[in-house]
Amino acid sequence: LLGLNSAQLQTSAELAPHRYREECNNLTYLVAKQKALCRLSQNVLKTVSQGARMGIGECQHQFNMHRWNCSTFTNSPYVFGHLLRIKSREKAYVYAISAAGVAYSVTRACSRGELTECGCDERIRQRPTRGRWEWGGCSEDLRFGEYFSKEFVDAREARNTADGLMNLHNNEAGRRAIRSEMELVCKCHGVSGSCSMRVCWRRMEAFRNIGDSLLRRFEGASLVRFVKKRKRKKLRPLKRGFKRATRRDLVYLEESPDYCTRDQELGVLGTIGRQCNKTSWGMDGCRLLCCGRGYQTKVREVTQKCNCRFIWCCKVHCEKCQVTREEHYCN
Repeated sequence: LLGLNSAQLQTSAELAPHRYREECNNLTYLVAKQKALCRLSQNVLKTVSQGARMGIGECQHQFNMHRWNCSTFTNSPYVFGHLLRIKSREKAYVYAISAAGVAYSVTRACSRGELTECGCDERIRQRPTRGRWEWGGCSEDLRFGEYFSKEFVDAREARNTADGLMNLHNNEAGRRAIRSEMELVCKCHGVSGSCSMRVCWRRMEAFRNIGDSLLRRFEGASLVRFVKKRKRKKLRPLKRGFKRATRRDLVYLEESPDYCTRDQELGVLGTIGRQCNKTSWGMDGCRLLCCGRGYQTKVREVTQKCNCRFIWCCKVHCEKCQVTREEHYCN
């Protein structure tokens, strides 16, 4: 993932202040373009690692109750085991959310002054507002974040292979998901709160919104095929007449396994022992999550807050109650 394995995602973040350029050159898992970007600032690799971990964390949140729950492995040189050998829609999501995570992390680091090569987006101030507000504050420079993500994350991909084109397409879809979720934030100025003048700036929304957006794209992902046209190689819909995927859509080349049974070689954990929702008809429901194998019900006593009341001012007082809870686990 992004040229970093599971161990490197944790250990490569910190570089020595005075030797980071030399250290970047010695990182054998980076290709030449990535090393050049690493040398820009001491904090570059730390920011990239944070973005990658942010993407993994969001993936695990979004797929928490799916058959494949975005499992990662610390005892493997590959973050997701060998599962990404399959050119599936799950791989499409992983690449999209990871590229988005790097773009998001770099953009946020720019606005905080943590990277020397960027700052706030000054070009936004040239956009007309028709007198509705004035530009001010620090608008986040997503353009730089997208550029950096494209240069760093895409550097390892081959543009003449089916796998490479799929990864590049989904990386771009991840970055575009951030742009579609940018928001305008305003603050009022004026006498006695009259709001006679508004000062506004643009910022990225919470990364959770990006994950939600890409999950919707995941559910509507397009199955494509690799096509050679003269000297150009492209991805096209599997069947003629099907709508072509836009740059915001996720694409995949192979159908997914069912993820029901454990496959040690691929890194599929299966769903035996997973907790499910007895009343749900969705992916988290026992019917789908347990793959038709049925489930077991366990009853246990838990302690939780109850009979809470507000005490002026300003506390909430709760009692502790013993509650019997039913939990359901896949066979």
